[in-house]
Amino acid sequence: MHSWNLVATCAFGLEALTARELQDLGYETKNENGHVRFTGDNAAIARANLWLRTAERVFIELASFPAATFEELFQGVLAVPWEEILPRDAQIPVIGKSVKSTLHSVPACQSITKKAIVERLQRTYKQASFDETGAPYKIEVSLLKDVATIRIDTSGSGLHRRGYRKLNATAPLRETLAAALVLLSRWDAHRPFVDPMCGSGTIAIEAALYGLRRAPGLLRAFAAEDWPSLASDVFTSARNEAQDLERDVPLDITASDHDAEVLELARRHVQYARLDRVIHIEQADARRFQPEETYGCIISNPPYGERLMTVRETELLYKQIGQTFRKLNTWSVFLLTSHPNFERLYGARADKRRKLYNGRIETQLYQFLGPLPPRTPQKSK
Repeated sequence: MHSWNLVATCAFGLEALTARELQDLGYETKNENGHVRFTGDNAAIARANLWLRTAERVFIELASFPAATFEELFQGVLAVPWEEILPRDAQIPVIGKSVKSTLHSVPACQSITKKAIVERLQRTYKQASFDETGAPYKIEVSLLKDVATIRIDTSGSGLHRRGYRKLNATAPLRETLAAALVLLSRWDAHRPFVDPMCGSGTIAIEAALYGLRRAPGLLRAFAAEDWPSLASDVFTSARNEAQDLERDVPLDITASDHDAEVLELARRHVQYARLDRVIHIEQADARRFQPEETYGCIISNPPYGERLMTVRETELLYKQIGQTFRKLNTWSVFLLTSHPNFERLYGARADKRRKLYNGRIETQLYQFLGPLPPRTPQKSK
């Protein structure tokens, strides 16, 4: 079976998490800025797309070569054995980017790449033109410092699009970042979990998916599923494997917010994710949070003072939740914000901080670590 050079792209700062996910799937990895390299067969393509919680896309990398001229770019692309990958009716959209390269015109690079691919197929199939009525194979030509890299996107829409968030929310947190917050917290099913400023519910949903060991891609389709060049049963087998690995354990997960309107969004998203029997949703004020459980974990993405609240309102909120959360001596608290003076406002220095990017906004994950509860064996069905 064919072994591919694969690349999982991710937001800056999440490379180690994405690598750990791939290692858990059984693949050796190499981290680089914004992506993680690994090798695998067709099954690896399906499994990575289904299982990766923190990655944005999975690419097949076909070639990388110097390209300071259009002729070098053309010949490099022409040398790729496209006939082994693309059927004669393949749709071949080409996207591109160029950074610090002589070939700075992205449209020109896309055009040259497409021309070289078509010429290679013309030589193979002995025909002058192609209808492109089949499955799409999105090609990416990327130039960095006069080195061209050619990849095919196996994911289609970004992997953060799990399929459950169908309604619009103000300042939503991307699903991949929400999953990263859960993984960084080291939370697991034996501990209560609360997002007391849940917005549209994304963090709680990602926690539930992780707690159940449910593959996050089960509700969606992927570009490579339509490729005749992949065995037709590859994704079916990967989905069957994922369903077999899901565990049936009790979870104590609560998503709350003071805003009844936004809670309705959360409730709908929880239903779309098929988790309405798993996640408890309630209207409550985070500033008055009083848990009944002795141990637990809070993970939340409070307002930054940029869209949802004014800076003054946000700073007051940070002071008030600090007064409340600091009393929870046996709870761990993880809060993501871009506010530079968060710790001073919150009233405590975090045990750990980690820089993460919420879209283009540089944020810090402030980690206030409580003791872990005594472990009791969980019974799985």
